[in-house]
Amino acid sequence: MILNEPLAAELGWSPAYLRTGDGVRLLIGNLIPDGAAPVAQAYAGHQFGGYSPLLGDGRALLLGEVVDAHGRLRDIHLKGSGRTPFARAGDGLAVLGPMLREYVVSEAMDALGVPTTRSLAVTATGRTVPRETMLPGAVLTRVASSHLRVGSFQYAASTGDVGLLRRLTSHALDRHYPQLSGMDNPALALLEAVVAAQASLVAQWMLVGFVHGVMNTDNMTISGETIDYGPCAFMDAFDPAAVYSSIDTGGRYAFGNQPPVAEWNLVRLAEALLPVLHDEPDEAVTLAGKALGAFRPQYNAAWSAGMLAKLGLGDTLAETVTAPLIADLVALMAPSRVDYTSFFRALSTAVDGDGERARGLFLDLAAFDAWAQRWRALDPDPQAMDAANPVYIPRNHLVEEALDAATAGDMGPFERLLDAVTAPYDERPGLERYAAAAPDSFGAYRTYCGT
Repeated sequence: MILNEPLAAELGWSPAYLRTGDGVRLLIGNLIPDGAAPVAQAYAGHQFGGYSPLLGDGRALLLGEVVDAHGRLRDIHLKGSGRTPFARAGDGLAVLGPMLREYVVSEAMDALGVPTTRSLAVTATGRTVPRETMLPGAVLTRVASSHLRVGSFQYAASTGDVGLLRRLTSHALDRHYPQLSGMDNPALALLEAVVAAQASLVAQWMLVGFVHGVMNTDNMTISGETIDYGPCAFMDAFDPAAVYSSIDTGGRYAFGNQPPVAEWNLVRLAEALLPVLHDEPDEAVTLAGKALGAFRPQYNAAWSAGMLAKLGLGDTLAETVTAPLIADLVALMAPSRVDYTSFFRALSTAVDGDGERARGLFLDLAAFDAWAQRWRALDPDPQAMDAANPVYIPRNHLVEEALDAATAGDMGPFERLLDAVTAPYDERPGLERYAAAAPDSFGAYRTYCGT
């Protein structure tokens, strides 16, 4: 078992207890706490653009809720605990590798400051699970502020029960945006809040080079947390068309497509909320359109502010100066397939003129030199840059190395990778390989959802 002891303590649970027999049974769903009423949640969703009226938790279970040490209500959720009424032809089980992937990537995202579900534990079941081969089974114990999704509202709307849709809207506001619960139009307040939360979240994905891989509407939370780390990856070479999911053959969820896909998903949320936005359909559409219109400016503002931080520049500079600077840098990075993480971390050393580490990543050296001269003239702060640009991310070759070793019974590589990526901004001696790009022999990378 891999146990997130700091998170356990935050939840008010004893790590020592969770390692006992009863604790392990709790973490895999074989021991139900007094007062708990586990449920598999129903939801609908658009998967790769195609609508499914009923999806639901096919291999997941909401074990219950706890109040953590900060007074926040948190969901305790199991993944891979067995068949549910929504399992269809699936076995409801999970295997060790994909559950460890979610653990390490979600904990890395949390360390990077990106809103995310958290991983409390991955527990091996001792059972083999048939996939392409027989693989070791495991259960992920996940923690979230809730598991309400855009798909939850799509399901409620599909029932035609407006009362149910109103109750779900009220519940979502109370759970995530209680300051808005008293608004005259609760549904509009919720839509506006989710638009803002997702604009901020996806901007943060783009800033750290994260590719979710399966941005279906059932994988977009109402809280604004990242959820469901299936075929996800961190981008190595900068490429707006980067796709790592084996099932995304058309590139719908490519790195550069994530902002417009998020907006598309929010349109689906707005459609679901139309019956409770206003009694008059035309007025409901008008209100929805206005709320949705805020996404692009909010996303652009969040992304631009993040890029300024990565470049060590304050927010007092004129946009007429900074916007072209950022755009020109992005245009330079793609043809050179610059290592996204390494470049921004190395760039801080170029403030004082020692730019070879960053410069050497570009094919067009003269173009980079001209850009760097413009950038240095704005007096960037190298310390601020190091605080905004990580040294360590879950690099794909290291993730695969760790998962392969864990599947074979060796947890050492996984534990060392986890140690590096959960302190991502602190450069440490001896961890050079965790900051290095993949070797050429690693080749093209593809991930799989684990089912």
